[in-house]
Amino acid sequence: MEHGKSGEVYSQHAEEKSSDSREVKVEGDIEPSSEFVDGSRGGILKRHINTQAIVNFGFTLQAAWEASGVSFQFSLLNGGPASLVYGSLFAGIGSTMIAISLAEMASMDPVVGAQYRWSAAFAPSHNAFWGLFQGWVTVFAWITCTAASPGRVLQYIELPPFSVSNSSLAYLANVVQGLVIFNYDTYVPQRWHGTLIMWGFILIPVLWNFYFRKMLNTLEMAGGDEVKGARTRVPHSMITAVSLNSIMQFAFMICLMYTLGDLDKVTNTPTALPIIEVYWEATKSKHGTNILVTMMALVLFISLFNIFASVSRLTWSFAKDHGLPFSRIFSRISPRFNIPINALLLVGAICALLSLINIGSTTAFNALISLPLITLYISYLLPILFLLLRKLRGQQQRYGPFKLGRWGIPINTFAIFYILFVLSFVALPTIRPVSGSNMNYAGPLVCAVMIVAVSDWFLSGRRRFQVPVSKAVDDF
Repeated sequence: MEHGKSGEVYSQHAEEKSSDSREVKVEGDIEPSSEFVDGSRGGILKRHINTQAIVNFGFTLQAAWEASGVSFQFSLLNGGPASLVYGSLFAGIGSTMIAISLAEMASMDPVVGAQYRWSAAFAPSHNAFWGLFQGWVTVFAWITCTAASPGRVLQYIELPPFSVSNSSLAYLANVVQGLVIFNYDTYVPQRWHGTLIMWGFILIPVLWNFYFRKMLNTLEMAGGDEVKGARTRVPHSMITAVSLNSIMQFAFMICLMYTLGDLDKVTNTPTALPIIEVYWEATKSKHGTNILVTMMALVLFISLFNIFASVSRLTWSFAKDHGLPFSRIFSRISPRFNIPINALLLVGAICALLSLINIGSTTAFNALISLPLITLYISYLLPILFLLLRKLRGQQQRYGPFKLGRWGIPINTFAIFYILFVLSFVALPTIRPVSGSNMNYAGPLVCAVMIVAVSDWFLSGRRRFQVPVSKAVDDF
């Protein structure tokens, strides 16, 4: 038996061999009431996040209507008003089905690094391989999501996969530059201006995670490892956040269609941010327009704190299972700040480096910001598919408090078909005719990430990688 600081007990079961002969350490259930979670090789994370914080995290992280508000012009031009209205409705339903499917697994094993643990647990064979592969895809997806994609990763179908405006850091920089253009006619935007603004938006949440961690309790939830009563609260908060965001996004699109105004002015605005033109046409007040756009940007800015906290803990979790190179460094928990500082700094540094690409090539940067949608949906697809296969085969698993029962198979199936539908077109270019300057290179980049993951497995991953698997799967 191994006892943590709060006296929680980890029941170490006999190590078993998976079909690929990799040893997998099976870890017992963690009591939901435990105050601390053992970081194993990296240190201790304290459970300090309550129900309000976890719902706030999911609700703010997705930021559905806010992100749609600053990027709706692409769908409007490519599919018209119908794509915005009915696309939002369809995306909301599909996203909710994904959230429900993931919530069932979160109730079984509510931890940071959930997807790669779930893939390793439910894969029909070669469990350690699928865990490592999933880990690479998920970590890469979330780091690029921090640098580029909006946190609203579950509700994206009505928006284009290929635009600098569809971003968190880059997209906040666009808002700042758009407002400057709107208020100062003499301002001429440059690419490096956007990069500097992005650096500023990186620095603030990174420092905040250092010195004001306790204040984040009302803003965010970092992961299941830090949530009180995680097996119940995490699943319910996931479904609540996604469904409420879906409703708000659909309502916002309806309101937007009734107040769109002059379509030519909106789509050809010099600010390159049509929502500014919409508010200006509606209010005829610069002060009013500035306030309304700033309110939207503020929500997305707050989501950055959530994203950085979440991604740093995902990176830490993958590192402590030896999934990353230099795992000893990135799996450390600071005893002073009680956060994975090295993982947080790694995420911030990579985001800063990625933002430099925008100076040299907008096309290359656009390809990078298209990646999160593809890679994140792949990360959702694998564990849902593996769990569905287990259900169809009649294999038993130990469920948590949240169980879908007879609705599990149809909901999982719908979620899988929805993901495949989205993946079938998100890698396509959004402009015709296709040229080198508007080509969507996200697809080839995703393939490159997969090649890196597979290569890592054969080079050293199969020897170093360890996945602590929950007792949710009895016959693993």
